[in-house]
Amino acid sequence: MAVGAQNAFVLKQGLKQSHSLPIAALCSFIDAIMITAGVAGLGHLILAFPLIKDIASFGGAIFLFIYGYGALKSSFTEQKMEGEQELAADSLKKAVITTLAISFLNPHLYLDTVVLLGSISVQFEGTAKQWFGAGAVLASFVWFFSLSIGARYLSPIFQKPKAWCYLDRFICLTMWSIALALLYPYL
Repeated sequence: MAVGAQNAFVLKQGLKQSHSLPIAALCSFIDAIMITAGVAGLGHLILAFPLIKDIASFGGAIFLFIYGYGALKSSFTEQKMEGEQELAADSLKKAVITTLAISFLNPHLYLDTVVLLGSISVQFEGTAKQWFGAGAVLASFVWFFSLSIGARYLSPIFQKPKAWCYLDRFICLTMWSIALALLYPYL
């Protein structure tokens, strides 16, 4: 599992203990849909129309640059673990919208789940292909929930404001690196 936009967001929500389980469930559900589509053959359609990949790459890069800038900006403000009342201010609706944007505007979602796993599944036939898809979906659920729940064990470290600063800067670098990687083929 690579550290990407979804993973960084799930980790941060888990650390803040702000809607972490619904966000993990949403990411898992999105992955399940995309993996199933890939195993069913949608990857071939995406590869047949390169314009789809181009639009997703540029849109995803713009989104990741903006998201990374927000994380960088946040790294210069003192943060700490918040109390229950402050956590309620982070609405579930906002977290869901951010999760949907991070997921669907990121071309890596399509490349990793639909194209990559779809192309790997071609080597299997019949029920073996279905089992491969089911195993990939299960792995996604285990990953996102483990990341979300495991983040709670890191929360003592994040009692220190400097830890949030380092996390936000790491997220910024990760988002900008992914954005640059998306744009590299066009340079």
